Amino acid sequence: MTVLRDIIITGLLLGGIYALVSVGLSLQYGVARVLNISHGEFIMVGAFITYVLFTSSANIHPLISLVIAGLFTFIIGWALHSTLFRRLMDTSPSMEIFEGKSMLASFGLYYVVQNIARIIWGSENRGFVFLNRTVTGAQIPLNRLVALAVVIVIAVAFYLFLSRTRMGKAIRASTQDRTTAGLMGVNIHHVLAICFALGLGLAGIAGSLISTILAIQTSMGLSYVVIAMIVVVLGGLGSITGAMIGGLILGLVSALVTYFQPSMTMIAYYVIFIILLLVRPKGIMGR
Repeated sequence: MTVLRDIIITGLLLGGIYALVSVGLSLQYGVARVLNISHGEFIMVGAFITYVLFTSSANIHPLISLVIAGLFTFIIGWALHSTLFRRLMDTSPSMEIFEGKSMLASFGLYYVVQNIARIIWGSENRGFVFLNRTVTGAQIPLNRLVALAVVIVIAVAFYLFLSRTRMGKAIRASTQDRTTAGLMGVNIHHVLAICFALGLGLAGIAGSLISTILAIQTSMGLSYVVIAMIVVVLGGLGSITGAMIGGLILGLVSALVTYFQPSMTMIAYYVIFIILLLVRPKGIMGR
């Protein structure tokens, strides 16, 4: 029972982080139509912001730097979409051409951000000790339980934002039919910039949480963006709920496989991905 409990808690934590990363990518692609290959690099940026703020003389608490990392990456996302991706959209004769151009542009961002990070922080592993003790009566580190609690709070807050606020309703309307939403008075460019910025903001928060439980390095982004793509397809392209469900499923699978054979984890991801494409190409919540 103890092993099963540890697997479930670890799986929920990983699944929550995967969901944060994947919801961000789903917003960017499902609404803004940008398949952002550089998404993982902003997870890395969020992780290093937390590392630097905590280990420097400022000694800012990771849960405070989490907010700073989220705001910083949100602002970068807003600036990127309002300049680069909006310009590409305005000059593209069709949405298909825009998607191709934006993907190539995000490849460029991937290399730019990663190499700037390597110049600043190098390529070696970094890390810090945060709440590195187990809870009484359990073998689970306290930092993982805190990270899980933060993920749950963010997930609930994001759900309420999408379901209860005017901007959330505009985002959901734009996801279903961008043209009709525009005719109903929704400022599409504003909504697309918000979606892209929210995606990077969630990536920054996820990176901040990752830094509290795992070692980080400047090359960590690619593996997370691959996982996010698998989760987005698993949940259904453009489905926010599907991305959350897909993230939890992949997290539980990861914890289970890692317990028995850690080297098989990525293989398990791709096996699930291939089976899903064969059995249900639309994903869990795809329509």
